[in-house]
Amino acid sequence: MYRPILPALLLATCLLPSVAMPAQARDADAERIARWQRLGYGMFVHWGLYSELGGVWQGKPVTKGYSEQIQGWANIPTDDYLKVASRFSAVKFDADAICKLAKDGGARYIVVTSKHHDGFAMFDTKSTDYNVVKRTPFARDPLKSLSTACRKIGVGFGVYFSLVDWNAGHSPEVQHNSNPIPSAMELLIERQLTELMSNYGPITEVWFDMSAPTPEQSRKFAAIVRRLQPQAAINGRIWNNRGDFVTLGDNELPPETMQPPFEVPASIYHATWGYRSWQQRDDLAGKIRELANGLIQTRAAGGNYLLNIGPKGDGSVVPFEADVMHGIGAWLRRHPGLLDAMPSGLRRQPWGATLLHGRTLYLVVHDWHAGPLRVSGLANDPSEARIDGGASLPWHRDGGDVVIELPAAAPDGMLPVLQLSLSTPLQAIPAHIATANANGGYRIAANAWQPRTSFSFGSGYLTQATTRVALDTAIASPHAQKVMLRFIHARARTDRSYRISVAGRSLEIPGSALANRDIGPLMLPASPAARIEIRLAKPAYPAEDLGLSFDSVEISRRLR
Repeated sequence: MYRPILPALLLATCLLPSVAMPAQARDADAERIARWQRLGYGMFVHWGLYSELGGVWQGKPVTKGYSEQIQGWANIPTDDYLKVASRFSAVKFDADAICKLAKDGGARYIVVTSKHHDGFAMFDTKSTDYNVVKRTPFARDPLKSLSTACRKIGVGFGVYFSLVDWNAGHSPEVQHNSNPIPSAMELLIERQLTELMSNYGPITEVWFDMSAPTPEQSRKFAAIVRRLQPQAAINGRIWNNRGDFVTLGDNELPPETMQPPFEVPASIYHATWGYRSWQQRDDLAGKIRELANGLIQTRAAGGNYLLNIGPKGDGSVVPFEADVMHGIGAWLRRHPGLLDAMPSGLRRQPWGATLLHGRTLYLVVHDWHAGPLRVSGLANDPSEARIDGGASLPWHRDGGDVVIELPAAAPDGMLPVLQLSLSTPLQAIPAHIATANANGGYRIAANAWQPRTSFSFGSGYLTQATTRVALDTAIASPHAQKVMLRFIHARARTDRSYRISVAGRSLEIPGSALANRDIGPLMLPASPAARIEIRLAKPAYPAEDLGLSFDSVEISRRLR
């Protein structure tokens, strides 16, 4: 893992030329990503030779950088680092216990470090003898044990794989880890990926990290995964926009406009991922609350949350980290259904997060105060407001808000959860709604459209750009009517088609036609806030930018 200093986020149409996929491939991609998104929550495991050192070299704590990168930060010579392997016996490693911890903690998959930047393979590979089976007294394949244990209890199994390899030619450059991949190392990576995708049963997720591959290298690495593990989701750090989902920065919660699919990698202590013996560990209840809130904020935005533990060199889990996982799991069991809930569509609330499961709206309140709790932008009147699993609460409507009266004592000491029961599908009231002009039409300026964003990557962090993957707005329509849309001074991609949706009904329009014709007709229902959305019809990858700009959009009842 590497916590980058992210560059300024730039709006860009795309970083690389892209080719639209055949419909069958798009459907398979959508199904794979949707299956992965339903998992929602995973447990990361950082374990390797660095765990044996525990953040200490020559008797002194190494306070700079992550402890799993201690070889680079402490400038440890390769021969000295390899000597660590001679004492790596891992007598307390228990694959069943680690996988059970994930399940008890509420996680539905694990992702394990198969090889970190040090290049030491934590699996039985034929590609190099620089691995845990051949070089350590442990002399076993922990990935084999973990994958078997996961299958046994119904937890998904995934692997982390560093594209940086300090043993195979990369210098231990710890500031950016953005090394190009020479051809000899490319062959090593291909062999190791083939082994990982062939020898450990079904793979849920492949989590690439760092380096700076070329577009062709990213394509090759992704093709190995696609061929051997077609159901595995690939993270965005395979680079060159070949991944299935965006990986946010380490411990970075999603911005309000962030669109799925994405994953938040989180560590219990932000300063490290690998085991650190001198880490101060305290305030267990506060840490559980902090990380459970991170999980919910991520899920409320539609992302997956991957929470890391760093076992000791002997293979045992740090008791504090086990307690954190158990605490989150206990909280999730107190609120069944919460992890399966989806983004509600409501705007972000200052007191916490909202999620929707069917017609149940969950309110997760991280800022509890006795008195009124205002749920902004909810058009529905709930049939009941209550504490999750408990008593009903009084509520009233105040304009576009539902206001619930909270008691003084929070019903859950960690993160209290409320439920609103809805008798009709949830209807959100956007913050800004366009109204008709004197002619009964609408003119919506470009700045009145809400951007929905993601992150696009070239060969690494230094090529990150913020992309606009969608635009949406809402209009007040007093009665149902057929309307036409016209984009004023539109500049669109001519190699793409756009899907324009009004209240869920859509048309697909070639980009070349956006500036030259009226679009429609589309049925505008009678609604106080009918939503209009613009997306690419067939994006080449999830974070592909719209590549669309305009001055305004005119909506008219009259055909031109």
